[in-house]
Amino acid sequence: MTAFTAIVNPISGGGHAAARWEPVAALLCAAGATVRTEPTRSREHAVRAATEAAARGEVVVAVGGDGLVRDVAEGAVRGEGTMALVPAGRGNDLARALDLPSDTAALARLLLSGRTRRIDVLEVNGVIAPGNVYIGVDSVATQLINDARALPALLAYRLAPVRAVLGWQPVDYTLTVDGERQRLRGHTVVVANSGAYGHGLRIVPQAVLDDGLAHLMTVGDGPRSQVVSFLLDAKRGTHTRRPEVAVRTAREVVVDADRPVPVCADGDEVTTLPATIRVLPGALRIAA
Repeated sequence: MTAFTAIVNPISGGGHAAARWEPVAALLCAAGATVRTEPTRSREHAVRAATEAAARGEVVVAVGGDGLVRDVAEGAVRGEGTMALVPAGRGNDLARALDLPSDTAALARLLLSGRTRRIDVLEVNGVIAPGNVYIGVDSVATQLINDARALPALLAYRLAPVRAVLGWQPVDYTLTVDGERQRLRGHTVVVANSGAYGHGLRIVPQAVLDDGLAHLMTVGDGPRSQVVSFLLDAKRGTHTRRPEVAVRTAREVVVDADRPVPVCADGDEVTTLPATIRVLPGALRIAA
């Protein structure tokens, strides 16, 4: 019978992650599985605990939001093991992209079934990200979201982009895409694997989790007054038709800018510019 180690973020979902995990763990134990629970103390602790569990041959379960999923994915890749998700955060965008069940019993059945698939991940300056890397007004919005944990999740995710735009000025980016150098004056650069973030937005709808490619979306300079219409288009996936938006595939993207801009991956600022982002095809085995 499979052994599981759950990495639980105590603050995810307003502090309810442990309560989300306990009934799933009870069903696993009732089926005869060995279950360990490891509350996280830091990003470094989460990555280390996940790496060690994966290397022992256990399925390492991320119980939290997309930030914890990112850290556990890094451990699973480093430990050459298998990870699973029990969504318990505010965004849960990778779980949504994988179409994972939300029902407790269905989640337990999935974990016990042993069904897995391999998906690509991104590596940005040594940090593993299964979802997306983004640099620009949306990474500033991410900082605002993380500072507004008292707000309801959907409200925080919808207000933050508007607040970020109010103090935003376009950036002069330098991009090197598979060795080809280009300059862009614009608002954001997204290197997507899942294409989903922001509590359900399909920001890069062309992205595929297992095609071996990153999908690069750039948003060039345009009126800040159109941010609301841009977000409405993004909810429908039609924003990529706008003239300031371009999408292409790549295997490696190097991003720099004329001023400091936060580099975010799956819900958190993870590094600084310049950022080298590579796709690692099929690097993560995940229960799905």
